[in-house]
Amino acid sequence: MTDTTKTAATKTAATGTTGGSRQPTELRMARDALHDLRADLLTGAFAFRPLRPLPGDHRLLRPLPAALRGPARRLPHLALVGLALLLMFIEVVNSYSSDGSFVRALFLGVPLVVLIFRPIGAFWLSLGGMLFTAAVAPGVWVAWPWTGVSFVAHLVVLLVVAARTGPRASVHMWLLTALAGGLAAATDPHRGAAVAFAMTVVSGIALTLLLAVRGWRDSRRQVVEQVAVVEEERSRRTLLEERTTIARELHDVVAHHMSVVAIQAEAAPYRVQDPPEELVAALAGIRRNAVTALTELRRVLGVVRADLPGDLDDWGPEAPQPTLADLGDLLENVRRAGLEVESVTTGRQRPLPQGVELSAYRIVQEALSNALRHAPGASARVELGYVPVGLGLRIVNGPPDGLVKASQGSGHGLMGMRERAAMLGGELTAEETEDGGFAVEAFLPVEPDTAPDTAPDTAPGTASGTASETAPNDGPDAAPGAGPRKDAP
Repeated sequence: MTDTTKTAATKTAATGTTGGSRQPTELRMARDALHDLRADLLTGAFAFRPLRPLPGDHRLLRPLPAALRGPARRLPHLALVGLALLLMFIEVVNSYSSDGSFVRALFLGVPLVVLIFRPIGAFWLSLGGMLFTAAVAPGVWVAWPWTGVSFVAHLVVLLVVAARTGPRASVHMWLLTALAGGLAAATDPHRGAAVAFAMTVVSGIALTLLLAVRGWRDSRRQVVEQVAVVEEERSRRTLLEERTTIARELHDVVAHHMSVVAIQAEAAPYRVQDPPEELVAALAGIRRNAVTALTELRRVLGVVRADLPGDLDDWGPEAPQPTLADLGDLLENVRRAGLEVESVTTGRQRPLPQGVELSAYRIVQEALSNALRHAPGASARVELGYVPVGLGLRIVNGPPDGLVKASQGSGHGLMGMRERAAMLGGELTAEETEDGGFAVEAFLPVEPDTAPDTAPDTAPGTASGTASETAPNDGPDAAPGAGPRKDAP
């Protein structure tokens, strides 16, 4: 770029800046207002924008039979057409002897019909019809420049167009109506001023009320939508928290079994005299893979636990998980809390996989907690059914015998119970009983030959140190949940 070009560009920029700063604020505001007016009422004024029929579930249509609901959805269209015919008839009858009665009737009826298809164009037709008839026969009618019928017709046009557009277009239509009425009344201020002023005041009040009701309805709809979004997010958060808790508990179960694998792999060479080198290498690889899996499992659990709320992380990662052996302590705590509960066990009681026993314990715990909260004064019954292919659970409580207080919980305990049952491939149902109580029934499948793993005897030498380092609670009779644990709410 040459020096001459740079100088010219600098002068042009300076001139534009100076000119922009010298432009009055009022002129910029007027220009913006005219731009908005053109965008709202001039651009595409006669564009095809049909009036939508009523929704199929509208409250006006609910009492009607199904066969009439389809045609009844066109009630707004029929109402506008009927109103147009009625007002045209009244206008012709009232001013039959005066000149231009049929022309005035057309100018107030046609915009109401056009309103169904082209709302902005209907406003211009109504306003132009008033100006035309006022110019052709000024001061002929008792009410002028609007007759009583045309006053109502133009007011209906304003309200319908305002309901289908927005507040800015409504303000523009009101200003244009006031301006047109003032211009027409200027030719005969003794009679026209009062009618023009009445149109300005009445239309202004009507539009204000319409926009206020519309804003209230929009705000209410937004609140309902926001509440629905918040409830959905709350449900998702509760579900994720429950799954996170289950993941932590599963870590304890899986870590126990992986620790058993590592200990057995390290202890195996000491149980055989002069084991082959290939066997020793294979067992070392098994132990190495088990330890690596434990390390990765702890790392993943650390990431999951980092997002746990404080109230879900009351117990440390080393806390033993409860099993059905701890069910007696749970029932005793519930009895002390005021719930009469009895326990019935059928079938041959036997040890089950740790995941099954943990989930069963949690389901019973949550069901009894719900009974305490939602059925004060009632009694409960816990039934355990051992069958070869699984474990059946049924926790039922009677109707409340006192005032039920509003629950302060998340309200998604059933979701957590269903997650635990689904995790094991089982099923869970929860429903009210005929007497007004509540019953939770679940079935957790178990393979017939499945039995909890037990750790081998501690091997001498390095195996002893490894066992204490990898799985401090493992032993011939150890199982998660063997130690004390406070009851979760």
